[in-house]
Amino acid sequence: MPAGTRTTTTTPDTEHDVLIAGGGPVGLWLARELRLHGVDVTVLETRAQPDPHSRALTVHPRTLELFAARGLVAPFLAEGLRVPSGHFAALTTRMDFSQLDTPYPFTLVLPQVRTEELIAAHAEAVGVRLLREHRVTGLTQHDDAVTVEVDTPAGPRRLRAAYLVGCDGSRSTVRTAAGIGFPGTAATRWAWMADVTLDAPPTTHSTSNEHGIVMVFPMPDGLHRVVGNDPDSVQEPPRTPTIEELRTRVRRIAGTDLGMRDPRWISVFGNASRQAEHYRHGRVLLAGDAAHTHFPAGGPGLNVGLQDAGNLGWKLAQTLAGTAPDGLLDSYHAERHPVGAELLRSTSAQTGLMTSYTPEALALRDLLGELIGDVPEFSDALAQRAAGLATCYPPTALPAHLPAGASGEPSGAHPLTGTRAPDLAVHGGGTLLPLLRRGRYVLLDLTAAPDAPSPLAPLAHDVTPGLDVHTAPAAGSRPTWSGVTAALVRPDGHLAWLSTDADPRDAARTAVTATLARR
Repeated sequence: MPAGTRTTTTTPDTEHDVLIAGGGPVGLWLARELRLHGVDVTVLETRAQPDPHSRALTVHPRTLELFAARGLVAPFLAEGLRVPSGHFAALTTRMDFSQLDTPYPFTLVLPQVRTEELIAAHAEAVGVRLLREHRVTGLTQHDDAVTVEVDTPAGPRRLRAAYLVGCDGSRSTVRTAAGIGFPGTAATRWAWMADVTLDAPPTTHSTSNEHGIVMVFPMPDGLHRVVGNDPDSVQEPPRTPTIEELRTRVRRIAGTDLGMRDPRWISVFGNASRQAEHYRHGRVLLAGDAAHTHFPAGGPGLNVGLQDAGNLGWKLAQTLAGTAPDGLLDSYHAERHPVGAELLRSTSAQTGLMTSYTPEALALRDLLGELIGDVPEFSDALAQRAAGLATCYPPTALPAHLPAGASGEPSGAHPLTGTRAPDLAVHGGGTLLPLLRRGRYVLLDLTAAPDAPSPLAPLAHDVTPGLDVHTAPAAGSRPTWSGVTAALVRPDGHLAWLSTDADPRDAARTAVTATLARR
């Protein structure tokens, strides 16, 4: 029996479709996604209130697309600060996000506590139950359900659900209790951060030299976040520095202490790097930091966690509804585990650059900075990855083998299969992202005239009710879309199937049936 599980003979006092351990942004977003499909979901959160001192500060373009695809992006844009660039390993030459193919070609600076509050408001508005001061202490899996042991203000309780999802952080009780391994490496390098007032903020985001690295980010409330490390502190045990020590370190690196005063929060963090062996074990699943932890280079953790939730939500909902194709829920691990592995690879590489001060490491930083500034293709490739726009799910991990169009791809799939769909224009003056608000598949017909009905429209009624059909102009401005006549977009915005047939009706019917038809 996995460590942490308990055997009991009493009857659980409450039944649920899904229980989520962890009421941070990832758990709340997953709950909101599940409620979109009518799933009964309860979030169990240990904290009495959101943590005001959250490390995550950056919302990436792909995450903003996820919010937009549910009609919820406006409040984030209203409160966050837009920065049309991003950093790789704190290099002083930054990646240009302004040319990315997205409606949101920027990073958004917004403290995690506010991101959490906004998502919580949306979740509660659609009926998510958030129970604070409820700590998961153990679980028992059964063939048809999972029993969860919970400490509450009223005493211990036992809850029963069809599925339990651990979004409870890097020290996940759910992961441990389910017996899921979390291999990786412990922290060996350290950095510090502080949310402070700056009387003389710098004109650049970062300073890097043989004395150390300092990055400065403005925050919406008038504070600045200062992050850095230096040769003297990078291998120190994790001790929180004082404001006087930070002033000294920043002055040595940047030549000025930036008028740093009145710290609201000072913390240290390390480069521990671990990933769960399995994102699903029976009726237990993991998302966010419970599935992957890493050095926060570039602030990807929150974003990858939210994208975990975006991938899992509709799959779990279809599984509960009995409409999922065979293997759909298992595809969550197949698709997201490689994304987590790439996240650890990228942050590990950046950690090496950010915490080494040998002459060779400094020369490598200079060289990479020059390449980002002088080679647009190199900068764009890094920016696509950092922004979350480059994620592609391999066709072998997709829930069904779908027919190819006339492209003749030996894999049986169009080259764009599994990529994230750009925000294509559709007939009527709109774009694709708003069409995903109901969390359904969208079939795009790129052959119909603007005012003509689509010959693919009957598929929405003949095959399944979980499909919306819309027409769109040919995406000729995007070379990779040349010749595409139809595309099936998943609820999470990734492409399940594309056709290049002049008449895609037969191929589309086969694709839609394979993907959505009730089993």
